[in-house]
Amino acid sequence: MDKKANIRNMSVIAHVDHGKSTLTDSLVCKAGIIASARAGETRFTDTRKDEQERCITIKSTAISLFYELSENDLAFIKQSKDGSGFLINLIDSPGHVDFSSEVTAALRVTDGALVVVDCVSGVCVQTETVLRQAIAERIKPVLMMNKMDRALLELQLEPEELYQTFQRIVENVNVIISTYGEGESGPMGNIMIDPVLGTVGFGSGLHGWAFTLKQFAEMYVAKFAAKGDAQLSPAERAKKVEDMMKKLWGDRYFDPATGKFSKSATSPDGKKLPRTFCQLILDPIFKVSSSGFLPGRHLPLRAAVPCLVCLPLPGIKNCDPKGPLMMYISKMVPTSDKGRFYAFGRVFSGLVSTGLKVRIMGPNYTPGKKEDLYLKPIQRTILMMGRYVEPIEDVPCGNIVGLVGVDQFLVKTGTITTFEHAHNMRVMKFSVSPVVRVAVEAKNPADLPKLVEGLKRLAKSDPMVQ
Repeated sequence: MDKKANIRNMSVIAHVDHGKSTLTDSLVCKAGIIASARAGETRFTDTRKDEQERCITIKSTAISLFYELSENDLAFIKQSKDGSGFLINLIDSPGHVDFSSEVTAALRVTDGALVVVDCVSGVCVQTETVLRQAIAERIKPVLMMNKMDRALLELQLEPEELYQTFQRIVENVNVIISTYGEGESGPMGNIMIDPVLGTVGFGSGLHGWAFTLKQFAEMYVAKFAAKGDAQLSPAERAKKVEDMMKKLWGDRYFDPATGKFSKSATSPDGKKLPRTFCQLILDPIFKVSSSGFLPGRHLPLRAAVPCLVCLPLPGIKNCDPKGPLMMYISKMVPTSDKGRFYAFGRVFSGLVSTGLKVRIMGPNYTPGKKEDLYLKPIQRTILMMGRYVEPIEDVPCGNIVGLVGVDQFLVKTGTITTFEHAHNMRVMKFSVSPVVRVAVEAKNPADLPKLVEGLKRLAKSDPMVQ
């Protein structure tokens, strides 16, 4: 938690039923929290009873996972790093448009987004909406093409057809990014996705297998190793793998007769050459799948997705753990204790700890005035772990945390700080505005206080209700 360069805060966003919670299950399984046999069915991040009954995600749920990356994987990380252990704070968000305010609240406290797309349905309406929200919050996306098992078993596509499907999805996502993004000159730089850069994963969350071009490139570099390759440093090896990745995507073809790659679709003697992605990646998967086995033993999802998250996604750019506390509360999470809430947010600077006296600033606070400002101690700090919460003494900057004891002073969102002249953080902007207005009254006038209390709780727990 103290190694801020090795923290990845990410949210999983997608259209309805594209497999976010199932995919999250496999990541939770890799961290050793649930058994691998139950991954995909448990839906660990669907914590509420109605979510389990309806098989949909209603509230965004946070969970912290720890992964160790190998030396070879670390060589691919261009930004600063501190050791091989990575903490991933993952937020599983809903897909329904009705709950898009939950997605906004999740995106506000994260740095990266895993965009899940069903490779059969392709890019849908809500995919575009959540991607637009992510870009508005300046969040870097990576893409995961899910439900490849459907393409193999239901549609029984040919390898070339499947490649064209993938190519179309990548293009569609890049069109959305270029439409709503700020271009290469913007503060985020180039955030276009490209399988060659390792920002696209392919797989099946339900069957627990996935891969990126990097995995296959490593496999082929090891298989066709030249003399002296065993002595290569991780950085030199990473360079060879990156060169191989460029040959595995796009209009690159493989001539089995000569064992060489070519940019032409026909060989010198006029034969039609297979595309490298189809020949070297899809064909082995098709063969394993048609023989009745799952590719999960050779391509486990729990190995591919952490690399997809840790390598391309950014950590926090700069934060000072010794500076004054600055924290943004993006939503309230109901607790088992009736009428109480955890304040869920992210520490951007300083250190938040149990018993610390802080300034709680609501969205209407103006610097220099006392309105919408409270000075109160934090009763407890907790880590959100899906269905459970873990008490923790203090949390340094760069992490996502829950606070107990500040819910009475905030309605929905706010800024928590120890700095006297601090300004409020920017209020969240929702992608859809409320469309239904309802007047409610108590049948029995004596129940009016209960109704008011209930409405207050509703307004607190749902970011969209006004």
